[in-house]
Amino acid sequence: MRYLSLRFASVRGASASLALACAGACFSWSTVVRAEPSSLPPEVGYNYNEIETGRIAAKNGADRALGNSVSALFQNPANMATSRVYHAAALLQIWPEASRQSYGVGAVDSVGSSSRVAGGLGATWTRQDPDGVDRTASDLRFAFAYPLSDKLFVGAGGRFMWLSENGAGPLGPSYASSGLDNDRILKNFAFDLGLTLKPGGGFSFALVGNNLNGADTGYQPLTLGGGIGLVKDKFGIEADLVGDLVTWDRTTLRAMLGSELMLGEHAVVRGGYRFDDGAKSHSASLGLGYIDKAFSADFGVRRILAGDPATAVVLTFTYHVESTGLTPTPNETW
Repeated sequence: MRYLSLRFASVRGASASLALACAGACFSWSTVVRAEPSSLPPEVGYNYNEIETGRIAAKNGADRALGNSVSALFQNPANMATSRVYHAAALLQIWPEASRQSYGVGAVDSVGSSSRVAGGLGATWTRQDPDGVDRTASDLRFAFAYPLSDKLFVGAGGRFMWLSENGAGPLGPSYASSGLDNDRILKNFAFDLGLTLKPGGGFSFALVGNNLNGADTGYQPLTLGGGIGLVKDKFGIEADLVGDLVTWDRTTLRAMLGSELMLGEHAVVRGGYRFDDGAKSHSASLGLGYIDKAFSADFGVRRILAGDPATAVVLTFTYHVESTGLTPTPNETW
């Protein structure tokens, strides 16, 4: 018992140190970077209202078929039921060129319900280009998932979004090119649906629809997509394709490829590629993860190599609540 107490005290100390370091870095960045409007198109820095964890960013978005835990809450709700976990996470996104920062929290519980229903709840706050478009968004979402069998999983989620844009547009302060001063330009509810099939042999197939209420706005774009993933031993690879029906003046596609490799018992390395038909860009991503029984940490960075140059840095810290022994089943994910 003394060993366990010391171990958890050590974990809490490391977690606190990491949180303080992240907070310090965020404060320094937010107080120094604000100097002039971003030269990037707002759509690039906004990233289609996709909330990414460190794992999703490291795989460049290709996580719809193989994702789980809190990543599933933000990308494919069906995957919350594919593993037995109770996780609580905090996430941070920084886009230096876009002058954007996002802070979020999320939790997924798939072990507490006797009916095998998995549930998730998340909230994210974003500030983008305060000296330009001056966009502020709050995203509150929830989701549920259920295993129809040991191979087929379904999920549904909803999201409330409040967004304001107080900056001047290219024509200066005007109704034609800028937002509504001190007023929200978007107050909307949207819903998502997901379906995941795991037929065996390490394969996973997923179909996902986001913002299916058909809101005709790039702030909450209607997207339809899916992914095919394969896991063999400690290696996983996935290819995703997403159609965006709203953001641009035509339907556009985003093609993504991501992989991850478990090294030993705790470390994970990840990488990915994405082609964005709307922004006409190619990007590459890399990331690292550390997984312990009590917690995990994921870091991902994406860089647009061709197109409007932008970098995204994403960090996620996840606490495994089931490790406390208060939940009925152990963690079944890596």
